[in-house]
Amino acid sequence: MESPHLERIRQSYDAVAADYARTVKDPSELDPLSRAVLAAFAELVTSSGLGPTADVGCGPGKVTAYLTGLGVSAFGIDLSPRMVGLARAAHPELRFEVGSMTALETGDGELGGILAFYSTHHLPPESLPGAFAEFHRTLAPGGHLLIVTRVGDDGHRRLTYGYGGPAAPFDSYRLPGDRIAELLERAGFVITGRTLQEPEEGAKRPVAGFMAHKPEARQAEHGPASRRP
Repeated sequence: MESPHLERIRQSYDAVAADYARTVKDPSELDPLSRAVLAAFAELVTSSGLGPTADVGCGPGKVTAYLTGLGVSAFGIDLSPRMVGLARAAHPELRFEVGSMTALETGDGELGGILAFYSTHHLPPESLPGAFAEFHRTLAPGGHLLIVTRVGDDGHRRLTYGYGGPAAPFDSYRLPGDRIAELLERAGFVITGRTLQEPEEGAKRPVAGFMAHKPEARQAEHGPASRRP
């Protein structure tokens, strides 16, 4: 049985899917640092040649398509069937699936990259270790992960309105960046880079990026990232 918070996320994004697709910027219109982070991630996953990249929480597929334009073999996953429908209609040449980042329908070590672009903040803090464990399970050794999310001081909001219209109530969490980094390391990742962007005009929270990789077997055996809680 699916958890209530995942069902709330699905219902909310189903309700706002069309408005979201219309109002959210294309990645080519983002600020230079955001584009640079995506470009760096694209270079890492294409040069590794380890497998496809999953864009988890892909929404209407704009970022998935942008990665593809940078040479990445990318596909999208989203909880919302309506978002996936919009993504398939806008980008029929690409692959999009309905699914959850907490239970990826992907075999062990099949992915060369995972991108979570403003999608992990909907998970309650107690669910993040399970999601990060799924990322680690499905990435090949040497595979790369990029998480971009708003951060804060353990803030929690219950939202009922967004992207120009009402939505089913859903939760949004703002964790400190250091806490997210610690959870990634506990899941077995090696963090290779972090970014922090101050809020843009009209925004209330800074944005943090976490670039990480799943270590090779030898490194995992001897390095600190192999420790488990």
